[in-house]
Amino acid sequence: MRLPVLRHALLLFAALLLAGCHGKDEPAQAGGSTPEAALQSSVDLLRSGDLNGLWKHLLPPADYASMRADWALQQRHAQPDSAGQRARFSETLRKLTAPDAEDTLYAELQPKLAQMQQQYQDQLPVLASVGEAILKRSIARSPSLGETQKAQLGSVLDALLPWAQQAPWFDAAHAKQAIGVAVATARKLDIKDADQLRSLDFDTTMTRYATAYAGAKQLLAIYGLSIDQTLDSVRLTPLTNGNGHAVVKIDYTLLGKPLSAEAKMVEENGRWYNEELLANARRSHARLQQQAAVAGTVAAAASPVTKD
Repeated sequence: MRLPVLRHALLLFAALLLAGCHGKDEPAQAGGSTPEAALQSSVDLLRSGDLNGLWKHLLPPADYASMRADWALQQRHAQPDSAGQRARFSETLRKLTAPDAEDTLYAELQPKLAQMQQQYQDQLPVLASVGEAILKRSIARSPSLGETQKAQLGSVLDALLPWAQQAPWFDAAHAKQAIGVAVATARKLDIKDADQLRSLDFDTTMTRYATAYAGAKQLLAIYGLSIDQTLDSVRLTPLTNGNGHAVVKIDYTLLGKPLSAEAKMVEENGRWYNEELLANARRSHARLQQQAAVAGTVAAAASPVTKD
């Protein structure tokens, strides 16, 4: 998502970690009637793949409206992709959506799997460790994640490392399944090129992202990582609640490893929201508005003066 993509992907994953399993609340409604109900609704919306509803739930109405307005503003000022990037994106989509995509792609990949396993199997633990270090640096530098969220995502990466080192990446049967999911997902996205993706409005983009999210969950499950099992394992323990602030302990299991975190919640107009995520969304909005104001001033100064 170009607000930008990485930032909101991280925020959505952080929201997943802050989800709970007790106390139902109305889905796609701003906030929750209690801290626990707010977290539970996040689980329900993630399970259904309603990403637009998730953002509507995570933010108060005024902040959600600002996010939607910021989307259009960001699209207008986004740096265009290079010709090479656009060409590669279009070619990838063309291959994935071709009538015989599954058979063609598997026929291309199958003879390479044994070679890749021989070449990379011994290097995989090191490559996975390097990838984890890069992701941790990105998280540490992210201006849109609070310290609590950064710590939570760091623990998640630590749990994911052994899985990444041992998953059957080069197994032919798993690869064939993965290609089938990737092809089906690409066809459902119904995107022809990068320009079309950039032109989509917020609601349509969220629908496309929901399709991609469902495909990603299927791909991860093929290689042994079930997002739904992680969601099912979440348990909440209220720690404190007073003066419009609450702290909830979250226990969950990821790939067999017990993990825990604490979510700080804040009450606004009788509804509960994640305090860090809300603060980050407001800082992001303020930065974007400031950037837009500066860009407008520069553009006005650069415009030729028309004389009568």
